[in-house]
Amino acid sequence: MTSPPRLYTRPFLLLCLSHALFAGSFNMMIPELPAYLSSMGGAEHKGLIIALFTITAGISRPFSGKLADTVGRMPVMYVGTLACVICSVLYPQLAFVGGFLALRFFHGFSTGFKPTGTSAYVADIVPDGRRGEAMGTLGICFSLGASASPPLGSWLVKAYGMDAMFYSSALLAIVSMMVLANLSETLRTKQRFRWSLLKVGRDDVFDPKSIPAAIVMIFCYISYGVILTLVPDLSDQLGVENRGTFFAIFTLSSVSTRLFAGKLSDRLGRVPVLKASAWLIALAMLAFALADSKWMLYVASVVFGLGNGVFSPAINAWTVDLGDPGRKGRALATMYISLEVAIGGGALLAGWFAGHLAGVFYFAAISSLLGWVYLSTRAPEDHKSIT
Repeated sequence: MTSPPRLYTRPFLLLCLSHALFAGSFNMMIPELPAYLSSMGGAEHKGLIIALFTITAGISRPFSGKLADTVGRMPVMYVGTLACVICSVLYPQLAFVGGFLALRFFHGFSTGFKPTGTSAYVADIVPDGRRGEAMGTLGICFSLGASASPPLGSWLVKAYGMDAMFYSSALLAIVSMMVLANLSETLRTKQRFRWSLLKVGRDDVFDPKSIPAAIVMIFCYISYGVILTLVPDLSDQLGVENRGTFFAIFTLSSVSTRLFAGKLSDRLGRVPVLKASAWLIALAMLAFALADSKWMLYVASVVFGLGNGVFSPAINAWTVDLGDPGRKGRALATMYISLEVAIGGGALLAGWFAGHLAGVFYFAAISSLLGWVYLSTRAPEDHKSIT
């Protein structure tokens, strides 16, 4: 009797650790940025905090996907993490509205590169029949970093000021790069970098086979852009002292489901799991719309975390399933572009209509339900695990 293929190898565990530290670096500051921008006189630009970040991330996805499939997974991960270091160090030096917004734009290169390289690396080293589980585990590690860092960031601001938070963010990114240094490249046929590789055509921007996953991502992840923009202010309105509390509750709730949901998508298929997550996200948005106390906010945070935890590993695994096996980076870049479009669009919507919180949350709920409709009527034939 042969033993099942190993998933939890040393490279996989090191990659998970690096990803957790990377998530902690850029998530640490999110709850404090709206108030920080307001203190500089830029309150009317709150919607741009997330939108600018996601615009650059989306623009860079075709480049990161192509480079991951040509130059290698490791250089792409290094570029994304280095962007976090540079921006975090420069935030205190450019403490005015224009400088801050310019850095938010540049900071988007981090998530435009690092997750693309990481997901392609994971797809290279894990067994095909445990891909959903692997994406779930990677998501857990990302979520742990994302959940622990916002309360820490808010505490650092209260105790030592904004600069301490920014420099701590840079330190986390540096350690993430140090962990990456212990990994070896997995791309078998590498090319040396040349500037012509930065020329991308239509074939580099979109993988037609993975478009269904991109469509579902847009419908369901508008909610995330709304949350990132509005929940810090909603927390203040409801008397939550630490703005990072929501992010901790949401992410811990997400962690509790990611591994289970990843395994479930390997057994039952991606589409049934994604349909369930679309309903959970919609219910969470309704709960946010109706929240009139901190406890209602916490309940909504838990439900949103559950929905997100079910959604993320399934959509990542489905993208790889649908895409060209020889161009995993391109398929993942296509899905991540849609993620940035969704988050940026949701953030802009929330910024424009910040005075109508309930209406924005209702819109996000409807969008998620449209994702369920697409999955129910137009999604291609599902993939199930071969194990």
